[in-house]
Amino acid sequence: MPRKIIKIPKISCGHCTYTIEQEISKLAGVTSIEADKNSRMVTIEWDEPPLSWRKIMDLLDEIGYPAA
Repeated sequence: MPRKIIKIPKISCGHCTYTIEQEISKLAGVTSIEADKNSRMVTIEWDEPPLSWRKIMDLLDEIGYPAA
């Protein structure tokens, strides 16, 4: 099961982390997601297949929280 920790500079509050966690967790294959507003880091675990890292990154871009 792949796991990545990424920095998302646009995180500024709890609403940001909530949005990221809610939207990414909707993707089929995501097994765990945790966003931290203080460090602006997001930890994501997923099953491959059905989900690819590219799909996760595309959704982060789409919701306005691209990774650094």
